[in-house]
Order: sequence, then C-alpha cells, then structure tokens
Amino acid sequence: MSLLFPDPPLVRTPARLFAWWESRRPSYNLVVGGAGLVTTGLIELLRVLPGPLHGVPLAWPLIVVYGVVANVCYSAGWMVEAVVQRWLGRKTYGLGPALFRHGLVFSVGLTLFPAALAVLATAVGLLSHFFR
Repeated sequence: MSLLFPDPPLVRTPARLFAWWESRRPSYNLVVGGAGLVTTGLIELLRVLPGPLHGVPLAWPLIVVYGVVANVCYSAGWMVEAVVQRWLGRKTYGLGPALFRHGLVFSVGLTLFPAALAVLATAVGLLSHFFR
C-alpha cells in the first residue's frame, strides 16, 4: 500500500520534491523491471513455438533504450509537480503520489503490452497452423 499510496512531502520546495521522487525511483525500477522480465521471459518461451515469433531474436538494444526512456519520463514527475504547484499558487500535496501511482501503473501496462501482443500473435499462428 505504501508504494501506491505514499505520503507526499510536507515541505514543498523543488529540492524536496526531487528528493521525494528520487527516493521512490528504486521501487519504480524494480516493479517496471520485473514487468520487463515477465515480458522478456514470456517472449523467450513463445519463440520456441511455431508461429510469428519462432526464431526471432530479442532486440536487446531496444529493451535498454526503453528502460532509459522510462527513467527519463519518470524524472519529469517532480518537475511537473513543481510547475503545477507554482501555476496554481498553492500546495498540491496529493499530486505527487497520484502522478507516481498513475505513472507506475501506465509503465507496467506499457511494459507488459508486448507480452500480450506476443501471446495473441502466437495463438493466431498456432490456430492458423492447425486449420490450414
């Protein structure tokens, strides 16, 4: 619960917002990286079955670039929070936790999406193999 509903920083300076976000980056990377391992493992398993993924190598450079881009986007969280707080002219205590929560869920979904596509493509390939 504390990962998805963390307490916001009470001191609302940009430096404190930055520290708050950075203290959660390891958890973010662990959760999104775990989803990436699930996706990679599932695709590796599906590569041995007949179908569109059979024998296709994983694009490791793309996986690394995805991880870097995910962390760059994560870095925007504290900046968005600081800009919105300044724009509104008041403290926005719940914004950081909401941005973190929604960003984490979106990142995990986006990371698992290739696994869903791979399962669908393999299922279609297997069905077309049996119904020729």
